[in-house]
Amino acid sequence: MAVNSRPDIEQQPSQTGLRGFIRRRPLISFFVLANLLSWAAWVPYILSATGLGVLDFTFPSLLGSTQLLGVLPGAYLGPILAAFIVTVVADGRAGLRRWVGRMTKWRVSWIWYVVTVVGVPAAIILAGLAVTNEDIHMPPVAVLVAYLPGLLLQMVTTGLAEEPGWRDFALPRLQRRFGPLVATFVLGPLWGLWHMPLFLSEWGEWPNVTPIRVAEFVAFCCVFSVIVTWVFNRTGQSLPLVMLLHVSVNNFMSIAYSDMFPSIASVEQASHVTLLAGATAAIVVLVATRGRLGYRPAEQATPEVAHQN
Repeated sequence: MAVNSRPDIEQQPSQTGLRGFIRRRPLISFFVLANLLSWAAWVPYILSATGLGVLDFTFPSLLGSTQLLGVLPGAYLGPILAAFIVTVVADGRAGLRRWVGRMTKWRVSWIWYVVTVVGVPAAIILAGLAVTNEDIHMPPVAVLVAYLPGLLLQMVTTGLAEEPGWRDFALPRLQRRFGPLVATFVLGPLWGLWHMPLFLSEWGEWPNVTPIRVAEFVAFCCVFSVIVTWVFNRTGQSLPLVMLLHVSVNNFMSIAYSDMFPSIASVEQASHVTLLAGATAAIVVLVATRGRLGYRPAEQATPEVAHQN
């Protein structure tokens, strides 16, 4: 009977076919899969009366918006599912444990919770004051009461749908390959690109969307990613803190902004304010960290480094 003198060959995962491609190119696989899954799920929403009006039906409104039923399913089918699939195929159970471990890392200094929950509204308020010459109004009590529940809702919708993909899966790999700064400015535009079809729907205020606002949104994704990368690195890759940072922007803009700044409550003006706030904060972080964004390569050396693309 013939004896295999190199049993290790049989234990190597296959590098052919679709699984082989995912193992060789996990980042490319993730970005393609995240976009395809979300965009396919968003087609009915975009074609409905809440979008291009090609189909004669309207998505039901829930909590005052059609976005929960029109946008959220596609969001859940995109970054988080794509990251799960690629992690399982490319890294197996060990990689999946690391992915979930970052997702459940809540035990971080309370200071970072203050930075995310208080710092984000503070930056936006300062930017709004700069634009309106200090024309600010105290929000009504109902807004203050709704703020925390809105934040929790955003955490389990927007935050959970997106950040396990963009930051938990993609950012560590990109940083090991390119370093923190290049990784951030690679991920930022790709994050913005994923949202592009939604500008053809109620989410993007269609048909009133303008090329300038789309460009400002992508620019915001780039500059805000600088802050997100810094928080991710400085908190030891805590995804809950990154999620909280992300949704703090969404929550403040959707609940408190228009009441506090009624004179600049239009979508276009709000876009200017968030971009100004994000760009200012990004410059401060870049200067303070000298472009390193809190990255420590020795702390992030994991078996995932074997997958380079």
